[in-house]
Amino acid sequence: MSTTTDERMWDVQRLSDFLGLPVSTLYQWRYLGKGPKGYKVGRHVRYLPEEIYAWVREQS
Repeated sequence: MSTTTDERMWDVQRLSDFLGLPVSTLYQWRYLGKGPKGYKVGRHVRYLPEEIYAWVREQS
């Protein structure tokens, strides 16, 4: 079973590029409990694309 790019979890850099925000802002939001929900996968933080899109819609 192959996974397309759209189905894969996003890393912090991809989310940064998508939102046009610095990576440091995303880490600060995570520390403060703001922003889209992130998941720890090993040592890394990953984001579900559908949750990112939902979070962006909620901000409007």
